[in-house]
Amino acid sequence: MKPLLEGNDNMSGGAFCIICGNSSPLSSDRFCEQCFRKRTELSKFPDRIQQNRCAKCNSFELKGRWSSLTDEEVVELRIKENLLFDERCVKSEVDYSFNIIDERTHRINVNTSGTIEGLEFSNIHDSLLQTSNAVCNSCARRAGSYFEATVQLRSAGRKLDSDELADLRKTLDKIMESDDPNPMYFVTKEGPVTGGWDLQLGSKSLARIWGRNLVKKFGGTVKESSTIVGVNDGIDVTRLTLSYRKPAYTIGDVVRFRKENWLLDSWQKEGPIIRRINRFEKSGVTWRDMESCNLICSFKEQKEVDILSRDSSAAEFMDPLDYTIQTVALPYGDDGKQKSLRIGFIEGEWLALPINPGNK
Repeated sequence: MKPLLEGNDNMSGGAFCIICGNSSPLSSDRFCEQCFRKRTELSKFPDRIQQNRCAKCNSFELKGRWSSLTDEEVVELRIKENLLFDERCVKSEVDYSFNIIDERTHRINVNTSGTIEGLEFSNIHDSLLQTSNAVCNSCARRAGSYFEATVQLRSAGRKLDSDELADLRKTLDKIMESDDPNPMYFVTKEGPVTGGWDLQLGSKSLARIWGRNLVKKFGGTVKESSTIVGVNDGIDVTRLTLSYRKPAYTIGDVVRFRKENWLLDSWQKEGPIIRRINRFEKSGVTWRDMESCNLICSFKEQKEVDILSRDSSAAEFMDPLDYTIQTVALPYGDDGKQKSLRIGFIEGEWLALPINPGNK
């Protein structure tokens, strides 16, 4: 070609299209506009796209992962995965629409436009998105009774009642129903056992997150142990056992500790923070210390009553048991603006309890 080009330059003094010989403005590849358009494709998009959808949970496979998506989200993702532009294209634009033919087939129409070497191009693509049934990893493991962790719910020195179990279980549901749920966050099996409740979970991380959540909200302790159940590619496969022990008391309970009455104020890792009933004093105690405490008046047994009248040191209220007018000393920290009191029947008489921040 070089001798021909030189001969042409000598005869006409200008460059020409290497395909048709036209001497009109040429591209960087030395094509005229007509030849350049014939040999340039702005975008490429397959006529048929195949995808997998889990027949059990309707999640879609996306590069080895599974996710729940709407029809529009699926179509948009498949376009992003499969649409290719010429690398020289600038100012590219994409417009698309789709029609649902049946539950397994979508027809996708994609319109593209862009500029290549100063020339404007546009393309129209028509494709079928076809869906095949499959089973995602999460559903396959559920069907096979797969689990990575066992969580044991217990209480210190007593049996958990149904209301307590329901409160504990709700916190797990809240974690699994988060905005970005993990497909491995599922319960394989659960049920009552002597003194509590056991659950088999599909994820160790879920067990650990739940354990931290339980301690933060209800107090108590968590203990972990692992058991080797097999070997995979030379790596030990283990199962986690997480034992959560809920305290025998809850925030707001009045307990007898070291010959004094105390109010459980809040939880910390080592044990609860307690407040003395008759004067402002806080103290931190360990879980072992709490084993020697006696429950005097639980939070559920306490009553909220309206103040009928008050002075600087006492208030009158209607006894919730016999509806007589009673007088009780105001708790420390009373600001004179409270319209109600929380009272507990302690040692044969009603006692006004200090305001507990955890139960306002």
